[in-house]
Amino acid sequence: MLVLPAVAGLAFLVLPLAGLLIRAPWATLPQRLAEPQVLEALRLSLVCATAATVVCVLCGVPLAWLLARVEFPGRRVVRALVTVPLVLPPVVGGVALLLVLGRRGLVGQWLESAFGITLPFTTLGVIVVEAFVAMPFLVISVEGALRAADRRFEEAAATLGASRWTVFRRVTLPLIMPGVMAGAVLCWARALGEFGATITFAGNFPGTTRTMPLAVYLALETDPDAAIVLSLVLLAVSVVVLASLRDRWVSSP
Repeated sequence: MLVLPAVAGLAFLVLPLAGLLIRAPWATLPQRLAEPQVLEALRLSLVCATAATVVCVLCGVPLAWLLARVEFPGRRVVRALVTVPLVLPPVVGGVALLLVLGRRGLVGQWLESAFGITLPFTTLGVIVVEAFVAMPFLVISVEGALRAADRRFEEAAATLGASRWTVFRRVTLPLIMPGVMAGAVLCWARALGEFGATITFAGNFPGTTRTMPLAVYLALETDPDAAIVLSLVLLAVSVVVLASLRDRWVSSP
């Protein structure tokens, strides 16, 4: 009885992707992929998504540990706030970032006056936006791994005289590494596909903030075939990364 709805759900997810493959201009695909603007947008997307993932790992793993292992008042509220970017419309996220990190924002004006740092409409701003929308994926994944980890190994290491940092680095982190890697992969894929908050906070400047999703949007208005080619590139990169890395770290042996 579950086969028919399962097949319908699979078709709903796969048919749009098949439409890209069917309508792709295969004859001119190599020439379009070699165009400078395509290569520049792809390079910018990969660099920004990778940098955003690094930021998410450095900040998200400690945050997940805090939520999973430390009892403090308002922990449920903090957990809810951490997951807000998952359901927040991307454009609203971009507006919120502008109000805080813009030149006249709560923090942005201080950054500009004290350090000369301006985030909106810069490549660094793209990284900030992508980290904002992608970090919840990492935090949720790592928090789940921490809750599932057997704490007896950590307690045994502590009784042998290991410091808290040594226990975390030598025992806890290896135990949750599959969750960290799975969260990082999902985080990277989400950052790679970010559009709404990016165009709101960072704009659409070639070579600076025009990532692949923005290039797809722009090409769709003037050259649909180019938009299909760019979409195929994003689809191929996402599928390869998710299939290779996530299965490697998450699937059972």
